Amino acid sequence: MKRVFLVFGLIGALTFVSCKENNATAKINTENVADAAERDQAAKQVPVMEFEKAEHDFGTINQNDPQETAFVFKNTGNAPLIITDATSSCGCTVPNPPKDPIAPGETGELVVKFNGSGQNQVTKTITVKANTEKGSELLRIKAFVTPKGAAPTGPTAN
Repeated sequence: MKRVFLVFGLIGALTFVSCKENNATAKINTENVADAAERDQAAKQVPVMEFEKAEHDFGTINQNDPQETAFVFKNTGNAPLIITDATSSCGCTVPNPPKDPIAPGETGELVVKFNGSGQNQVTKTITVKANTEKGSELLRIKAFVTPKGAAPTGPTAN
């Protein structure tokens, strides 16, 4: 009998609490809705980083001869482009990205220095992290490094 009263008591309590009339639309603050719409519109504006080239070939170089190239890019998006980091696959390659934001429609350049280490065919990867939709871009440099003291490559005259 106690269980019956307990069950009916719980059902009654749940009914009393759940039947409470809530008018959710009355609690909406129209100012917050406008702010959210403005924030959502701003979130759609992203920079787009387009490089003129994604790979640079230094050709044949002598070992330990420093090399340098610049990867030119343009912000074709509709928000300022901010490069947060640029790293290479090896300590022999040092990327130097611009520090200031690149405005929409503007161009910038990322200078990459390579110390010429290694032998034979060498390929290095540079990862550029930015506030773009993709979040990162990959660039490559390559060279054929002739070791010091090695004979010249190619055909020889007799």
